[in-house]
Amino acid sequence: MAYSSSPARSTVKVQRTLGRSMRTVRSKIFSQTGALPEQNLSETLTDSVIDFRLIELAAGDGGSQKSPSLEVTEFLELSQTFSDFSAYSSDISGELERLAKLPESDHWSRHGGSDIDCEVGSGFLHRENLTSEIFESGCLENIHHTVQICVKGLQSPSVTDQRLTTAKLRLLAKNRPENRELIGSSGAIPALVPLLRSVDPSTQENAVTALLNLSLDERNKKLIADAGAIKPLVYALKIGTAASKQNAACALMNLSLIEENRLSIGACGAVPPLVAMLMGESNRGKKDAMATLYKLCGARQNKERAVMAGAVAPLVEMVGERGGGLSEKAMVVLSSLATIPAGREAVVAEGGIPALVEPIEDGSAKGKEFAVSTLLQLCGDCVTNRGLLIREGGIPPLVALSQSGTARAKHKAETLLKYLRENRQVASPSCP
Repeated sequence: MAYSSSPARSTVKVQRTLGRSMRTVRSKIFSQTGALPEQNLSETLTDSVIDFRLIELAAGDGGSQKSPSLEVTEFLELSQTFSDFSAYSSDISGELERLAKLPESDHWSRHGGSDIDCEVGSGFLHRENLTSEIFESGCLENIHHTVQICVKGLQSPSVTDQRLTTAKLRLLAKNRPENRELIGSSGAIPALVPLLRSVDPSTQENAVTALLNLSLDERNKKLIADAGAIKPLVYALKIGTAASKQNAACALMNLSLIEENRLSIGACGAVPPLVAMLMGESNRGKKDAMATLYKLCGARQNKERAVMAGAVAPLVEMVGERGGGLSEKAMVVLSSLATIPAGREAVVAEGGIPALVEPIEDGSAKGKEFAVSTLLQLCGDCVTNRGLLIREGGIPPLVALSQSGTARAKHKAETLLKYLRENRQVASPSCP
């Protein structure tokens, strides 16, 4: 289901309060004079300082500046925050959270090393009190025997056997890389894929999470895709439990690290349910959805799908949120979408320019970098958008950033200020 975008926002949005006082004063003066303000304001940066800085920048050689469209590599360096974006540990079930809290001494008082080998193997499927430590500590020979039992259990017609077996495999694949490799080579992946459509929510969640854990192994990524898991994972993304949806999103993100999988994932309908997650109540779900969308948007077709599905509106809304780690990540995804014309139009229509000025004024150092990078995407080749940025009072915070931001932020702020100052006939009056 596609997200139904809200009506286009006006550039004056009374519901936004953070950082609005400075821009309201500046915008009012601009609207009265029709030019850059020249009178002093009781602000940290007076207009005389702003004008002096603009003249200083304009006097420099602007001809050698890179077009924002040529700064993709630099922006990708900025967006390395997505490398550990999701912050999932590979498995977030309540069961494993409980297991993680078990006192180590209590566990070892019940399970000696020799006992563990006896626990793992025949007859273990219906044991409800197994812990991940039993699997973690078993030798590979016994683990291999256990995996073979699990593979047979996955093919059982019994829903109970399926539920218990997927839970065991999920535990086996949680932490140990050698277990993931062993499970991947055992034939478990093709047996797990049909259970992604299980009518039993617990079985489906276990199967999704087991594949997520297995997808952390590079060799398993190809095995999972070749086993036809992409479409069933998208199915779980649409109709699963909250945990199933989040872990399906993370599994698809891992698969999208292989470039050829990105188009397949998009074509199977992953983008609309990911956009729906952006509107959910869970911050974890929003972060997982943004991480996956960002990876998928390495393909232009998926950027177009994201814009059509209404991703821009909730992303712009998240830019204004403070705390929770959503704002910076939303800006990274917006900048990716802004590399296509439809994306730029949607960001501007949803009030993206005033929303992006706010973090330049009062955001974190990294947030300021992401904000100015996204504004460069929007305004570099579009006079109309530059005018919107000026009317929103973007010049003073950009000047401040060019003087006191990080090295990368300073460079981008100076570049954007030159675009705002240069002869308007240099760029096309329309927005490409």
